[in-house]
Amino acid sequence: MGVTSEQRFGEFVVVRRLEGREHVAELVLDRPKAMNAVSTAMAVSIAEACAALGADQGVRATVLTSSHERAFCVGADLKERNSFTDAELVRQRPTARAAYTGVLELPMPVVAAVHGFALGGGFELALACDVIVADRTAVVGLPEVSVGVIPGGGGTQLLPRRVGAARAAELVFTARRVEAAEARELGLVDELVEAGRDREEALALGGRIAANSPVGLRAAKRALRLGQGLDLRAGLEVEDAAWRSVAFSGDRAEGVAAFNEKRKPSWPGE
Repeated sequence: MGVTSEQRFGEFVVVRRLEGREHVAELVLDRPKAMNAVSTAMAVSIAEACAALGADQGVRATVLTSSHERAFCVGADLKERNSFTDAELVRQRPTARAAYTGVLELPMPVVAAVHGFALGGGFELALACDVIVADRTAVVGLPEVSVGVIPGGGGTQLLPRRVGAARAAELVFTARRVEAAEARELGLVDELVEAGRDREEALALGGRIAANSPVGLRAAKRALRLGQGLDLRAGLEVEDAAWRSVAFSGDRAEGVAAFNEKRKPSWPGE
């Protein structure tokens, strides 16, 4: 699969557009010498890449991948953290948060392609995505309490929304690592594929998603995210607001026309 364009954000993050995957962006974690441990510089780059992707109306789906053969991301750069004073750690916190919220707040659907280790902040980056595709080498977990902190990239909030409060508590409190088969069984990942196939399968899923209306996709994601945690009545109001935002769009008109004319839609994206 050829690369049609590539933009680098700092030293450790790349955004690619691939031949045959129109409207799908690949967001690559590219710090292989450190197994993609998230340093301050890498956090800045993740946030900047996400800001650029969020502003690109041509992107209908994003796939988060890793350039390292044996790891998705091993979490925060603890070697860097070990050198911080308390004041430096406080100053770095907004930068770290911006990386995780950057992925979480991407307006289009986001698929994570996970292989090898996805631990701590690495698993939190995956949890910030809408769907997680993992291969059979994947090992996931939130081990932060074993080094005296807590999951601080959204893990304490995103994990229970996936697997329920009690299961999330057990995983966070024990700090245990979960291998691929159990991770799929518990709902920590959504699709389990053969070793080495996570990127290809995630990009294929991104392509299927991107075939749909960009206006509809962003509105559907907004409704899904904003409705989480609300009671049914309030959630239905969120859904209605999202419906109204697309009901009179060019995409809706094109979608209905294409259906009736038995042809593939040509989405105006507005």
